Amino acid sequence: MATPASGPVLETRGLTKRFGGTLAVNGVSFQVQRGEILGFLGPNGAGKTTTLRMATGTLRPSAGEVRVAGLDVSAAPLETRRRIGYLPENAPLYDDMQVLDFLRLAAALREVPARGRRAAISAMVSRCGLAEVLGKDIRQLSKGYRQRVGLAQAMIHDPDLLILDEPTSGLDPNQIAEIRTLIRELGREKTVILSTHILPEVQATCDRIVIIADGRLVADDTPAALAARGSGPVVRLVVRAQAGPPPGLDELRARLSAVPGVAAVLPADGEGEGSLGMRVQAAQGADPRPGLFAAVVAAGLVLLDLHRESATLEDTFRRLTLGADESEGGRHA
Repeated sequence: MATPASGPVLETRGLTKRFGGTLAVNGVSFQVQRGEILGFLGPNGAGKTTTLRMATGTLRPSAGEVRVAGLDVSAAPLETRRRIGYLPENAPLYDDMQVLDFLRLAAALREVPARGRRAAISAMVSRCGLAEVLGKDIRQLSKGYRQRVGLAQAMIHDPDLLILDEPTSGLDPNQIAEIRTLIRELGREKTVILSTHILPEVQATCDRIVIIADGRLVADDTPAALAARGSGPVVRLVVRAQAGPPPGLDELRARLSAVPGVAAVLPADGEGEGSLGMRVQAAQGADPRPGLFAAVVAAGLVLLDLHRESATLEDTFRRLTLGADESEGGRHA
């Protein structure tokens, strides 16, 4: 499908949606460049699905605009939908149809030229691994195969942009791995927006992440940059008593909290019976490890482990979406 040589594949400008007195999406602006895999994150009720539905033209915004390949979705709905492949969280499938018949229907509805439909269907069957189930009714398929059929219908017209809303929801670990591999392969040739709750999946798959909370964009950056945007390094330690019962939790927390450079002390897993683990949040720019070591020795405890953990995307996601960093807006488009 012919597309402009430059410019974002998708751009939202001040996108806003109200449902009665509820402001579901509040002035969201971002861009997705050609060839990117964008992770679109937020807690339940943050406005993710509403934003995606407006991006695909299936829901009209209350204010703002969406452009796909430079075209206004509201002004050119048919042309922009031709450029989008959309897989909602609940794939729109006809349970009474056989897989092959459904793909034929999807190709016709997506205006794939009659001469090219056989080739388009064959390509999707191969790409999505559907050869073994073509003659089955969709109702007979596992959740994993249903998602594969949903992906096939979203891609059958060779769109510029794929929008996938929770594509691994309800899948078992093996099915998640299969769909994740397929998404990575698609990212080599398509622009992909991936909405999911599985943060390791986003970190492993996506080039960039947009996070929304309470309908507002709160971050837009690379996974590595977001993971490093924590309030300070985290130190994990595990201790046990030299003899007798394990140390008291409250007493240990009080000792560690008094160490210079410590911002917070939270319980963590130990290493078996008689041990006690702690996760220590350091203040920005501080390294409390020498002080933590001294505090453990002074308490007469045995230190089993003391190491600095890598920053995680989960830490940043929780901080941003729980409202602790509402002033940060990332690099708004």
